[in-house]
Amino acid sequence: MRKKIKKAIPVRYHDGLSQLRPNAGGIDIGASEVWVDVGNKDAEPTRVFETFTADLNRMGDWLKSCGIQTVAMESTGVYWIPVCQILESKGIEVYLVNARQAKNVSGRKSDMLDCQWLRILHSYGLLPASFRPAKDIGVLRAYMRHRQMLIEYAAAHVQHMQKALTQMNLQLQHVISDITGWTGMKIIRAIVAGERDRRRLAALRDARTKYFQTLLSQSDEVRGCSSRRTRGGRRLQL
Repeated sequence: MRKKIKKAIPVRYHDGLSQLRPNAGGIDIGASEVWVDVGNKDAEPTRVFETFTADLNRMGDWLKSCGIQTVAMESTGVYWIPVCQILESKGIEVYLVNARQAKNVSGRKSDMLDCQWLRILHSYGLLPASFRPAKDIGVLRAYMRHRQMLIEYAAAHVQHMQKALTQMNLQLQHVISDITGWTGMKIIRAIVAGERDRRRLAALRDARTKYFQTLLSQSDEVRGCSSRRTRGGRRLQL
């Protein structure tokens, strides 16, 4: 159901300028609603739609019925993505503009006036489109960004594991260079599984790990930290 809105206020502009895109529209995107202005292409030029898929499809059909060929919208978070995809699937050119370049004049603070202002600037060719990679490159970029995010998350979790080992006074990170390597993960998994014997834990090392004699020489300390202090929260953190 379309929400009731107040009557649109006509926006003044300089009559001496020539419009480069007479069939342009403006869209102000929010988390729960989208405001759209088509100028003089409809008796009700400014409308508001909700962000559900059915409402966005209805918005695209209305823009097509008004003869709108291109629209301008600000790159607001990730809310613009479904709107852009639906409009482009209907053959409408979408200009994704930087909010700084579309900064409104003083006093224009409502969503209705924002979409009107975007339409006017876009119709006169005053809004350059932001760079958007090709479809395949966009998918690849999404994968790379997600991979980078997982790497950053993994680094934080490794630090949590090192902190848990330090609190248990098990200096594993000083004996091997990487606790997430083959040797480190075997020992940590054994500790989590309940193994407490220091010699069995040391036997899990790789043959190339030579500094492990330090761990064996501190047998009493290792026995104490690997039995009592691995219980409860420390063991859960690992």
